[in-house]
Amino acid sequence: MKNFLCLVLSLFPLWAFSQAGSDIAPVKSLLINNVQIFNGKDEKTITGNVLVVNNLISKISTAPIPVNRSGETIVIDGKGKFLMPGLIDAHMHMVLAGSTLSQMQNGEVGAAFIRAGEEAGNVLQRGFTSVRDLGGPSFGLKQTIDAGVIPGPRIWPSGPMISQTSGHGDFRNINQRPVSLGGCLDHSEQIDAALIADGRDAVLVAARETLKRGASQIKLCAGGGVSSVFDPIDVSQYSEDEIRAAVEAAADWGTYVTVHAFTPRAVNKAIAAGVQCIEHGQLLDEATMKLMGEKGVWLSIQALDSEGREDFTAEQKQKKADVANGADAVIKLAKKYGVKMAWGTDVFFNPAINKNQNTYIAKMGNWFTPYEVLKLITSDNARLLALSGNRSPYREGALGVIEVGAYADLLLVDGNPLSDINVMVDYDKNFVLIIKDGKVCKNTIR
Repeated sequence: MKNFLCLVLSLFPLWAFSQAGSDIAPVKSLLINNVQIFNGKDEKTITGNVLVVNNLISKISTAPIPVNRSGETIVIDGKGKFLMPGLIDAHMHMVLAGSTLSQMQNGEVGAAFIRAGEEAGNVLQRGFTSVRDLGGPSFGLKQTIDAGVIPGPRIWPSGPMISQTSGHGDFRNINQRPVSLGGCLDHSEQIDAALIADGRDAVLVAARETLKRGASQIKLCAGGGVSSVFDPIDVSQYSEDEIRAAVEAAADWGTYVTVHAFTPRAVNKAIAAGVQCIEHGQLLDEATMKLMGEKGVWLSIQALDSEGREDFTAEQKQKKADVANGADAVIKLAKKYGVKMAWGTDVFFNPAINKNQNTYIAKMGNWFTPYEVLKLITSDNARLLALSGNRSPYREGALGVIEVGAYADLLLVDGNPLSDINVMVDYDKNFVLIIKDGKVCKNTIR
């Protein structure tokens, strides 16, 4: 399957490069002068200059940085604009976001991967230089981006979301039997979007197989979901022992397990089993949030819209509204108890709204100052990515920060998001320079 994805994506048309930014070009060194530097960690900025050599930040200085002007260094005048680390989305589905559910289930598989390749370029043009993929067949997409065949963000892939029968990752229709009862693999399993495993031994094999294929972390479905049809939002999924099996397999590979879960019962089981990150959690109570703070468990939160997709049933629309409306109380509790937080968008099967990815940044302004939002989507998210340890695909430099030795993933903004976080929404206008891995992906500085 992995080779097939690479083959499909290698056929992606060359015009995608022009759509993603006509200034894509590898350079040996790059000097960005006269910029207001937000380093991803500190609220105070400095006005200075940044030198990039190959794909890493080599020097940061308030004084002029001398360079060899023989043509090997590209010099860019930042004109006093706001330089920050590239954005990080900690909860994406890179392949699933490019198609509707109907297209994924009924359409040509190759077409879905072509759409995913095109959307990867769009994600980069929104300023997102790194993403954590929390379920879907993204291994081939990642390899193709890393090889420079198409533009896109760095991807920390989870591979297929691992689910119990009747769980959030079970996309079978009501009349399909599971494999364990004589049925056949569902289409979602055949394309590695999901993997159904029941019992400790099966979960252990599923986690090991996913790690073998290149997963940076393991994603389990531990509770009911919105987009899934047959599991109510309040149900908890997997036994503590089944979850622990995945945790043990991940720990043996030096990485971690994150779980999809909304409710106290689901999350408390996951914490007891050793899970280090909870995705969503919008229906959690105060006692559970307090426990997460005490145990150092991460909360990967999303500020979702309350409206459901057009293909949702009435029950699914209600589930979506309940989850969206629960964010306010949970985020306030997380702040109260010092829970480590990350942020992501979790948009998929609805390509029409992908262009709104940056609006979800502004939504976080309901609970955080502009500085806290910027820190959340850069260095805080990078700290979560670091939990993958040696399973991280990108370990040469730091991420989410502007410091010497960090990856040159940079974003130049026309406007000051520390004063107005809404500057981040109109990315096409306000993001005038996008650099990923030391390469200029967009340059519209005027």
